[in-house]
Amino acid sequence: MHTSSPCTLLVNSQQHDLQLSAEVSLMQVLRNDLALNGPKYGCGLGQCGACTVLIDGMAARSCVVPAQGVQGRAITTLEGLGSGAQLHPAQQAFIDEQAAQCGYCLNGMIVMTVSLLTHTPDPTEDQIRSALSGNFCRCGTHVEIIRAVKRAAVLMQAPHRVSHDAP
Repeated sequence: MHTSSPCTLLVNSQQHDLQLSAEVSLMQVLRNDLALNGPKYGCGLGQCGACTVLIDGMAARSCVVPAQGVQGRAITTLEGLGSGAQLHPAQQAFIDEQAAQCGYCLNGMIVMTVSLLTHTPDPTEDQIRSALSGNFCRCGTHVEIIRAVKRAAVLMQAPHRVSHDAP
């Protein structure tokens, strides 16, 4: 039997006070306790990228991160990047470039794109491919994904974001 202890997580700018065992992963908490479906369960080994989130702005595989270990750090999931009324530029770019088929890897790809472009605002195609190399996609939308990252780089550098949902 696992014992639980208090754990306070800051997820998408909201504080959550939870009782968690030391063994529970951040992904389990995000999906099961906080009902955030952005991080997907893929391999459970931190190798496929489906569960990628931002921790203090850096991409991390939430399936291998102990939830107790990220107390006091800012955690951002796909849901925390934007809203239906104001998408994050990376989210909009992936829509514009139709860079999804099944969508399973997409959340991790978008979060990884945000991490890349935050630290490398104008990446080369090789840098994009390298950054996304650990995010597996089996649908074959690789060309569209590269175009989406390039578009996101332009959109993220724009001084004012425009909502594409407005009339």
